[in-house]
Amino acid sequence: MKWQKKGLLTAMLVGIALMGAACGNKSSSSSSNSKTSEYNYVYSTDPDNFDYTVTSRATNSGHLVNFVNGLLENDKYGRLTGAMAKSWDVSKDGKTYTYHLRNNINWVDSQGNPYAKVTAEDFVTGLKHAVDAKSETLYVVQNSIVGLNDYASGKTKDFSKVGVKALDDKTVQYTLNKPENYWNSKLTYGVMYPVNAKFLKSQGKNFGNASTNGILYNGPFILSNFTSKSVIEYKKNANYWDKKHVYLNDIKLTYNDGSNPDGLYKSYIKGDFTQSRVYPTSADYKNVVKNSKDNIIWGDQDSSNYGFVFNLNRQSYNATSKKTTKAKEDTKKAILNRNFRLAIRFGFNKTAYNAQSTGNDGAAKSLRNELTPPSFVQVDGKDYGDAVAKDLAQYDSAAFGGINLADGQDGTFNTAKAKEYFNKAKKELQAQGVAFPIHLDLPADQKAALTLNKAKSFKSTVEKNLGKNNVVVDIQLLSEDKYLAATYQATTAAASDYDISNASGWTPDFEDPSSYLEIYNPNSGSNLMNLGLDVGASKTASDAAAKKAINMSEYGDLLAKADAITDDTNARYAAFAKAEAWLLNSGIQITTNSQGGTPVVTNVVPYTGIYAQSGLYSPSNVQPGISASYKGVKLQAKPVTIAQQNKAHKAWLAKRAEIAKEEASND
Repeated sequence: MKWQKKGLLTAMLVGIALMGAACGNKSSSSSSNSKTSEYNYVYSTDPDNFDYTVTSRATNSGHLVNFVNGLLENDKYGRLTGAMAKSWDVSKDGKTYTYHLRNNINWVDSQGNPYAKVTAEDFVTGLKHAVDAKSETLYVVQNSIVGLNDYASGKTKDFSKVGVKALDDKTVQYTLNKPENYWNSKLTYGVMYPVNAKFLKSQGKNFGNASTNGILYNGPFILSNFTSKSVIEYKKNANYWDKKHVYLNDIKLTYNDGSNPDGLYKSYIKGDFTQSRVYPTSADYKNVVKNSKDNIIWGDQDSSNYGFVFNLNRQSYNATSKKTTKAKEDTKKAILNRNFRLAIRFGFNKTAYNAQSTGNDGAAKSLRNELTPPSFVQVDGKDYGDAVAKDLAQYDSAAFGGINLADGQDGTFNTAKAKEYFNKAKKELQAQGVAFPIHLDLPADQKAALTLNKAKSFKSTVEKNLGKNNVVVDIQLLSEDKYLAATYQATTAAASDYDISNASGWTPDFEDPSSYLEIYNPNSGSNLMNLGLDVGASKTASDAAAKKAINMSEYGDLLAKADAITDDTNARYAAFAKAEAWLLNSGIQITTNSQGGTPVVTNVVPYTGIYAQSGLYSPSNVQPGISASYKGVKLQAKPVTIAQQNKAHKAWLAKRAEIAKEEASND
């Protein structure tokens, strides 16, 4: 899932807290009830598409997961459990999955009025619509379901040949091309969600408009108000099948452009918000410590991934400091030089960068060094990251011998290697007639103070360690709309307007390393445009040249080889580790950090919400490391204490370990 990196990440930070709760004063019964049933906080980017079968942006799906349910969902420990489905069966060959729907599951309109029953045919309609509407997320299942790729590519126009069938009103069946032991985790993604055919036809092209009546609802909440760059409000769905586990009645998110981070805590103290991100680097942090020293909670590191990408074939120059064609061409040549890219990575101090929002005490808490979290899966009983490190050293022992890819530390910052690899690059580039310094355009939202400070930190450490006579980072200050159009919301490779960008992030769509690594697959990668590259066949000679220069076909071959292994999980993960090593060795992207590892003050009861590593239920900032869904979330009248958080965390980890042991014994 594509995430936006901004001072305030996506729309899912929410909260309510009254002055009485923050200060420990007594309050009335009615006030106490509202404290635990109303949730208020901020959002930073308007949603622009409510077609949940199509959109890949977390700024949309973070809302949609609250409005629409699929067949399965995660519980608070991460286990997959039934949502629209009450049970399911798997064939002996692992290729046929049959799901049995609950009774009395309803679609409702934006007023909460029942519209129709949710039926098995709705899941058939949903998948067909996803293809017809050119879903951004079809890649999640396109090569999984029998016949789906042929239908999507136009080889056949008969959708009945696709392996999804409504056996009756309450039974839907999927037939896969090959076994996928992670298949069920794909069902928590919007592309697999149901769509009511009658409503779809009535809406026509207006289906999925970002408005209250753009979709039907079968989830825990209904959108009651959306006013652009102002407010987003939900209300509890009284007809939801599992309403007894929905503890919030109302949710209100107020637009915040990120220009006044300290204002969040002040609003929390006033009782306007349920929680607040706090910022150790801000001038007002001393007041946070004074008033709330026992309530500053550091979130868990999660499965998300943020970092920098190089634009390998830049075509747009609306935001640039370059004045000549030669300057543009020289930067292109530099970016296509592996030694130059590695020099940037080695010269970049990620700890200093992260400290701009977390302070020195929290700077390392969310650092990450590879695209796939090192402990996401295990290879022969050891962390996946260990296998990646071993393979990476085999690519280039001088650069990566002995590298530490573990979370929570900067494994690549090395000023001596930065100079070594830059000197190699400079010699190679000068032989091509390249003039120095190389200028790198880095877009930044001019009002997002925190990410602007991060951009300045990147500029500072890179220029200091490589020399301003060699590299200059030109920060391009843009309005929010122009910044988004050039980066996160760019819809084509040609529209990606930067040399290097830190605007986007990623969380996995399902529980397999391929969900991270496939985003840069040269044949189908959903984030390939972030690298300035076309998906599949090149549309321009420059695109073909860029792919050839970095040997992207080799990466595609490694992914295909790994994905072909379906009968040996260890071998599959080991093969993906080799692909990850290729990616790290290429230097085309620089992983910096995850979500989590940041401090908040909150009235959200710890570990009450859904937990997931992947899909629409993957982490948000409601509770750092916890789902974007508000289902299950409980509030308390007083701020959470550090002691309460630590106790809950210990119990949650123990339960997770118990579940993992049980699952291992059942395998």
